Amino acid sequence: MSREGRFVPVQVIPSSFPLFLSVRLKRQFPDQILYLAARGRPATISAMKSTISISIALISLAIARLGAADTEEGFVKISDGKSFDGWKKSTDHPDTWKLEDGAFVARGETAHLYYVGDPKPFKNFELKVEVMTETNSNGGIYFHTKYQEKSWPKYGFESQVNVSHGDWIKTGSLYGLVNCGLTPAKDYQWWTQHIIVKGNKVTVKIDGKTVLEYNEPEGAQAGKDYTRKLDAGTFALQAHDPKSVVRYKNIRVKRLD
Repeated sequence: MSREGRFVPVQVIPSSFPLFLSVRLKRQFPDQILYLAARGRPATISAMKSTISISIALISLAIARLGAADTEEGFVKISDGKSFDGWKKSTDHPDTWKLEDGAFVARGETAHLYYVGDPKPFKNFELKVEVMTETNSNGGIYFHTKYQEKSWPKYGFESQVNVSHGDWIKTGSLYGLVNCGLTPAKDYQWWTQHIIVKGNKVTVKIDGKTVLEYNEPEGAQAGKDYTRKLDAGTFALQAHDPKSVVRYKNIRVKRLD
């Protein structure tokens, strides 16, 4: 029974159970109370079997959950959460970019952060980025782009990042090409922005929900100011304006060609 007088599930972890896994289990099961079995106290065979069964079940479930969260077949992390290794800031306002709690943080004047850790261009791929915005913030994730020292990237596409900023084009849009006025993303909550490019098709998902599918028409031509045409290139993150604060982390990619 909890302090508030209501019953809650109780799981028993044997005293020999590794402490670090006990902590991870507590994180995996926040609505359950986890107790370490008392040492030096006689226990019946049935009680021991029950405790062992519960422990095995907890371990199996925790390993399954942790494995799913920590590994994605074929994906390679391109941000280490500790440095800007593999990334290059634009030269217009490099101080805009910070590294805080494992995330690239865009806070300041307009600037961009380009991935330069792999010289081979990305054509067909899956890209996943964990993103979080503060109120009235705007950002973006570019693909099929090229490094630029200044200004908005000319090449490739921008997958919009915007929950509550005044711009009506919201998270998941292919900015200026396929614009969405609604998004399932929320400020101050991490979401996964998943961009898939294969052939002439672009799919964008937010936390597993498809928000956009774009099939580039045959004969499409690159724009003069912004190409917005499927090709190949690298990735970039956007810091849109001084009032916006956007965080990007756990960036990983899987080539599909």
